[in-house]
Amino acid sequence: MSTAHVVVVGSYVQDHCWTCDTFPVTGETRIGEFSTGPGGKGYNQAVACHRQGVPTLFLGAIGRDALGDTARRFSDGIGLAVDFEECPDSFTAASSILVDARGDNRIVVALGANARLSGDFVRARRDHFRDARVVVTQLENRIEATRAAMELARESGAIPLLNPAPRNPDAPADLIRLADLVTPNETEFAWLLEHLAGDAHAARRGLEAVMLPDDELQALCARLDLPTVVITLGAAGSFVAHRDEAARTRWHDAARGYRVAAEQVRAIDTTGAGDAFSGGLAAALVFGEGRPLREAVIHANRVAALSTETRGTAPAMPTREAVAARFGGR
Repeated sequence: MSTAHVVVVGSYVQDHCWTCDTFPVTGETRIGEFSTGPGGKGYNQAVACHRQGVPTLFLGAIGRDALGDTARRFSDGIGLAVDFEECPDSFTAASSILVDARGDNRIVVALGANARLSGDFVRARRDHFRDARVVVTQLENRIEATRAAMELARESGAIPLLNPAPRNPDAPADLIRLADLVTPNETEFAWLLEHLAGDAHAARRGLEAVMLPDDELQALCARLDLPTVVITLGAAGSFVAHRDEAARTRWHDAARGYRVAAEQVRAIDTTGAGDAFSGGLAAALVFGEGRPLREAVIHANRVAALSTETRGTAPAMPTREAVAARFGGR
């Protein structure tokens, strides 16, 4: 297995997606279209990073079943290095995704083998972390595996990047604080404010992040006491907040808090856009090492935006060449 510059420890989920003109109300049946393909927060992020041309390794768990075979075949087909913990007493995770004509989505996931991913499995792959520059985790797996990955990131000198999704009440504060970079969306940001700061009022304000003045949003981020927070705001782009001057200096940014505008695209499916952002960000931290974080966030915004023009999750992750062709730049 070749050297990985980004290691993603996370979830694999087989996505089952229905598209229709509008979401059905309770008791209503609507006619739509169906597709299925590989996904899962961690796996989507690994594919997004890999397609930016950065050597990437995905560590996750699957069952001994047909969906697990699909995961292996798709990975081989795109050349993504994977190492799966096979769980014969569980099943490969699956999701039900409903997408309307505006590209909005509703998702239900059965985590299956992801809940069995063990810390021992991750720690036994310590050598794979040795040359990693970024280690990406989420909260869609067994917490002990996420902790093992973040501890190995710190041990190897890599950047621990946490996408705190989905909201997981079992995730202790000390685990979240192992991260150097945290990438919540608005609802996850609100959850962090309640979970870490214990402030229900601040959490309600966090849900309105897209509408808040920059100084108020910066103050809310400071309540988390995390080194650097990057809030993804969908069509409104992203907001970056550094805790202090040390964090700002580390990332070569000119300001402690700032917004990065979203790119204009023809979105048809926003499912997985947040994963595209985190994977694109991890990749940009590698090929843009030493450059301002702002530049990496701009690239991540572009990867996320372009992913929404294709239906699906992992298969929709764009290549670095496609991103450059659409948006230009380095």
